[in-house]
Amino acid sequence: MQSLILIMISAALVNNVVLSQFLGICPFLGVSKKINTAAGMGAAVIFVMTVASLITGVLYNLVLLPYNLTFLNTIVFILVIAALVQFVEMVMKKTMKSLYNALGVYLPLITTNCAVLGIALINVQKEYSILTSVVNGFGTAIGFTIAIVILAGIRERCEYNDIPESFKGTPIVLITSGLMAIAFCGFAGLI
Repeated sequence: MQSLILIMISAALVNNVVLSQFLGICPFLGVSKKINTAAGMGAAVIFVMTVASLITGVLYNLVLLPYNLTFLNTIVFILVIAALVQFVEMVMKKTMKSLYNALGVYLPLITTNCAVLGIALINVQKEYSILTSVVNGFGTAIGFTIAIVILAGIRERCEYNDIPESFKGTPIVLITSGLMAIAFCGFAGLI
């Protein structure tokens, strides 16, 4: 139990998928303009990454590995992730129309979010069990959500600040992201 908690904390804070592994940068920068939208994207990523870790872990351990089909990892994982994202998109379109519209093109981009595929492949590379894969996927998604919500909060506050013209827009967002990455390095002493 203790090792699972350490894996989850490590995935969320110490080895944050966006700020230390630089995976999932596209939705991180694109959807972090408003806190509500960022939180919605984070919730969608939590669901997709956790369930994808479960399904890919099951498929890898019960099908691909026993039948020596591990060369199909990437293809199978992409298909699983694409199916999950389509499911999330349909549910959001029916139940949360405003969030669905706010996320726009970034919701289908979860399919190509390298963080989701990256964690599925990292789980296989580290030879995690199914439970450990799910915990790692959940922790990683929580870390993604923390990072995107913090950046959204900072970006909302930056709208009311006097920023030099040359730094407005993308430059200040990239500087802020870099400073967040440096700040998250402070969590390295936790584990």
